[in-house]
Amino acid sequence: MATAIAVNGQASSSASTYDKYRGAVVEDLQLPPAFALPADEAISRAIEMAYERDFSHIPVLDKNRKLLGYIDVAALKSKWEAGKANPDDKVSQYMTKFKRTASTPYTIITPSTPLAELEEFLKHNIFAIVTDWDRKFVLGVATSQDLDNFVSRRGF
Repeated sequence: MATAIAVNGQASSSASTYDKYRGAVVEDLQLPPAFALPADEAISRAIEMAYERDFSHIPVLDKNRKLLGYIDVAALKSKWEAGKANPDDKVSQYMTKFKRTASTPYTIITPSTPLAELEEFLKHNIFAIVTDWDRKFVLGVATSQDLDNFVSRRGF
């Protein structure tokens, strides 16, 4: 997954995309509260919790709740079933780390991000982690399916 890129203004998008969402923002998706794992969680527990909540990707946090990366649950389960991962191994061993460099800055996705911007972001990424503006708290995870569900619920 590509990391996000910081955006000060709105992403360029066609007028039809804005019409489709009618000015709606991420908060309007009514996403379930975020579920994140500590980096030292056992993968057996991570897989169990992911399936209980029907999540395919889970953010991973350090001991200070700083976002480190994410776990692809299906990939992790495949490694476990193939004997390439021990149930007591730590999540940090299998997570995809976010790249934090000047050449790959973040797009900050917050509850006030327009859905048109989220849609553009999701064209290049599997999911988006919704945070507060300062990226101190993970609030939710948004996917293209969330956008599709929103559009169908609203009858746009």
